[in-house]
Amino acid sequence: MKASRCAIYTRKSSEEGLDQSFNSLHAQREACEAYILSQKHEGWHALSAKYDDGGFSGGNMERPGLKKLLEDIATGKIDTVVVYKVDRLTRSLADFAKIVETFDGKGVSFVSVTQQFNTTTSMGRLTLNVLLSFAQFEREVTGERIRDKVAASKKKGMWMGGIVPLGYDHKDRQLHVNEVEAEQVRHIFKQYIRLGSVFDLHDYLKDNGYRSKRRTTTAGRNIGGAVLSRGTLYHLLSNPAYIGKTRHGDTLYEGRHEAVIDSKTWEQAAELLASNRVRRRTSHNIASGRLLLGILFDEQGNRFTPTHSSKRSRRYAYYTLKAANKSSATVQRLPAIGFEQLVVGRIRDLLSNQVDLAAQFKSLSVKETRLLVAAGQHRAELLSEITGEETAKLIRKIVSRVTVRETEVHVEIRGDLVQCDLLGQKSDTGAVPEGIRLSVPLTIKRKLFRL
Repeated sequence: MKASRCAIYTRKSSEEGLDQSFNSLHAQREACEAYILSQKHEGWHALSAKYDDGGFSGGNMERPGLKKLLEDIATGKIDTVVVYKVDRLTRSLADFAKIVETFDGKGVSFVSVTQQFNTTTSMGRLTLNVLLSFAQFEREVTGERIRDKVAASKKKGMWMGGIVPLGYDHKDRQLHVNEVEAEQVRHIFKQYIRLGSVFDLHDYLKDNGYRSKRRTTTAGRNIGGAVLSRGTLYHLLSNPAYIGKTRHGDTLYEGRHEAVIDSKTWEQAAELLASNRVRRRTSHNIASGRLLLGILFDEQGNRFTPTHSSKRSRRYAYYTLKAANKSSATVQRLPAIGFEQLVVGRIRDLLSNQVDLAAQFKSLSVKETRLLVAAGQHRAELLSEITGEETAKLIRKIVSRVTVRETEVHVEIRGDLVQCDLLGQKSDTGAVPEGIRLSVPLTIKRKLFRL
């Protein structure tokens, strides 16, 4: 009789209750151990190594316990993977296909103790695919319901949570004018129209002691009161809440809260913002060729370095590989402007998509999630407005690596730094994803990148 080395994998989406002496991970392990013991006559025995992921979503594969499991499978230490339910391993059909392919390559079977099947049979594999299809469908339907509810509520002018704007207080799920702060907001608009530049406005407000809105977290910590950044000012000056409206997508609706700025002042500020935006774009204010310095690689790990060429008095920026690495490379040269816009655009898409962003931070409280998605939308808008220097500052802060492959680009993002950037702090629960991986499709022609 051949012995079967069984690895038990457990997972819990949130960290709630993990500090208890007996928690969900322990319960899952006990059930799996009991099942393995029932198969003792088949030579099954449980490995002592633990593959646990407490506080990690099943929507992606960025989990330390899962990574350790796959590493041990690759080195031939495991014959069977045992889980309590299939969705403990993953909730993504695409990820499951990759995992099963890895299992099959090493001859590893997969068993769910509460669903009575394994991947050694075609029927078991079919059952797994059906169950995972329903799990993925359920997640997508939930996302659609959230989006529909947010859209319907905003059309009615309701405040849907998020960071409370300077000039308002939040009470009974509505915005109420804070007269002291509202007067500050009016003065900020007045000075912007007078100065004509957010840079000059920033310096003026800093010198005159203006600070961001103070608030208290669910943990009782006081935050805010910092110097108003240029990014914050761009959002403040373009926030329709100040004229008593709510925004959903590109449409404005009448809000249920009072305005603090009159329409004439708002329109003057909007026209000035638009004209300054055009001026920045026509003056090529994006520092192309430096944005991804030090973090851009091909799939063999070779680093791209910035370079440029000149033709007819025009300068063209590129990222290129060193000559020694070009022979086997799928991509040898990338046009800086197009490629940087591709990467920044994908990050902007994540930040602006409420459901996708919230899915990366499932361990946050409901209140923190609302703040996060609202701040994400604000940041996404600012990525279209702020200067190249400020874009570079954010990208270099949160992006750890960009890898160019034959058919797609992988953008690896520090989840903890994204959370700190959007919330201004670590979560009250303390749990954040280790990393977020985004994919962007691309087309390669003659070893050159094409949009």
